[in-house]
Amino acid sequence: MNIRLSATAVAVAAAFPFAAPAPVFAAAETTGETVIVSATRIDTPDVAATYASEVHTRRDIERSGATTLVDYLARQTSIQIAPYFGNRFTPSINMRGYGTADGHQNVVISLDGRRLNNIDLVPQLLGAIPLADIERIEIAKGSGSVMYGDGATAGTIQIYTRPRTGASLDLNGGSHGAVGATASAGIARERFSASATIDRSEHDGFSDKDPSGHTDESRADNWRVALSGKPADALKLNLDAGSSRIDTRYPGALTLAQFRHDPAQNNGRNYTHQKFDSDYWGVGADYDLTQAWRLSARHHDEDKASEFVQFRFESDYRYVSDDFSLQYLGDALSVTAGVQSFDGLREDAVSETSKRNLGWFVQGQYELARLTLSAGARRERVEYEHDPDFGARIEDDETLSSWDVGANFRFDDAWSVFGNYNSAFLAPDIDRFFVTDFFTGETSFNGFIEPARVRTVTLGLNHVVPANRLKLSVFHADLKNEIFFEPFTFTNTNIDESHKYGLELQDTWTITPTLTGLLNYTWTRAIIDRDGAGGGAFDGRQLPGVPRHNAVVGLNVKVGEQGNLNLSHSWRSKARAANDFDNNNAQKQREYQSTDLAYRHRVRDVELYAAVTNLFEHENGVWVADDAIYPVDFERTWKLGAKLSF
Repeated sequence: MNIRLSATAVAVAAAFPFAAPAPVFAAAETTGETVIVSATRIDTPDVAATYASEVHTRRDIERSGATTLVDYLARQTSIQIAPYFGNRFTPSINMRGYGTADGHQNVVISLDGRRLNNIDLVPQLLGAIPLADIERIEIAKGSGSVMYGDGATAGTIQIYTRPRTGASLDLNGGSHGAVGATASAGIARERFSASATIDRSEHDGFSDKDPSGHTDESRADNWRVALSGKPADALKLNLDAGSSRIDTRYPGALTLAQFRHDPAQNNGRNYTHQKFDSDYWGVGADYDLTQAWRLSARHHDEDKASEFVQFRFESDYRYVSDDFSLQYLGDALSVTAGVQSFDGLREDAVSETSKRNLGWFVQGQYELARLTLSAGARRERVEYEHDPDFGARIEDDETLSSWDVGANFRFDDAWSVFGNYNSAFLAPDIDRFFVTDFFTGETSFNGFIEPARVRTVTLGLNHVVPANRLKLSVFHADLKNEIFFEPFTFTNTNIDESHKYGLELQDTWTITPTLTGLLNYTWTRAIIDRDGAGGGAFDGRQLPGVPRHNAVVGLNVKVGEQGNLNLSHSWRSKARAANDFDNNNAQKQREYQSTDLAYRHRVRDVELYAAVTNLFEHENGVWVADDAIYPVDFERTWKLGAKLSF
């Protein structure tokens, strides 16, 4: 996008910046089964992990009835996701109280190890990941800064794809002209495997036609191939490549009166028309030096383009990353040390701007009977360069550090407790150093702002028995220089001091052999302690865009031997509008509600499914400011589909 405040802000210049949240959760897996987490690159049962985690498996995804990854994360997890200025493909993300405006920058998201975070204000392109390809989603909360570095202040989300065997064809259709098709094929042998997926989806949109005659329609085409082989017993090689082509239109904000009258109405302006192109490839190798020592290397290369069609503005991105590590996996001690680099470049019509990260890390874990201890540290250098066609070149650099210590003690096979103390940082994105005048559109240098630093303490309890899986954690985070966009002066700056705290509860309960209950609940507070930029107006105020309560409750019913019915309800409490830093707006973010129903039934090699979302047609929206509301999930939708396996 643009070096100006943000390309998204340029595209919807009449609206106040930043969007807001959405709902929450799913089950981890059948109760009583072992769930593995690997955020530290050391596979560990989640009940023995030294950090808070939330895992969603392929089984959870399939029974949810979700159509897209964004839809699943929004309705089935503990994080809040909503369209970013109406854009569903690059959603806003709020986890652990970092807010909907900047929360996406405070969580590192990776896909099979490939970092998805951008170097500017634009959120991660989650809409380019086919849900059918995902095997597991692992959410690590309040930890991950040693392995993932810059931006892992709230935590990390690791998405893992699955190798395919055989062939399948999935066809579906639904309300609002929704049509989708996914074809996949794969082969697995003792020393070689290959798989490929092609995914296409179209949607006619939810809102009325704009003055140009278009609705908020969208189209997405994705493909992916993956190869792996073992030319020798000690050597494993991997190759993956993929491409995405997305064409989407999304609406602007409505006033409260317009929203109440009809959330689907057009506000009198053309919808933002944006195109995304992404092409990536990656290679990797793992070599077992001995039975305990392993050397690993990864390389990822991605070219992306974003075009705002009506503004005739295009930005091109090039992201290149490398990861080299040496790992020792002993009976009790496991240690991983390595170096990671991420070179990001954005080019537009008037400048080239880059952000380059180089980090060194070491992460260890030691198991002593029922006690697991972990510790790690990271040192990272961040370099910036802005080279405009006209004007002086601007450069800056920072050297930052993070660390993590944790412990888990298992009283018996059912009960365990853990504690984690994490230090993390967020280096400013490249848009933070510039500001665009709201009235003239002129861009000027904003000045280099400080990196954000946070220290988070998390304490947790696990109780796992065959009929029940319970996870409870509490956290407290102290921040210095939290990064935000000050909406009154249109300035990128820092909050001097702030803090966040909360409670997280997950429970999966097998009520009967055919009935399972699900619960995911979070209670969060985010407070601005002191802010010099706001002249004291924000001191003691709540950080906007952070609801206190989020909950998903659900029932999963096994219907005979071949059927499965899933009913869930997502709820999020009211909050301050996304730009209401002084907590003085007349309008608040309305509570979110959605009741979703899905059924799947297998007949030999054919799986039939149906899903209804927002069953009771709650009119949901994202409040950015007074009379600046982005409608979202305001109608009932349905989908019917069939998956044929060969």
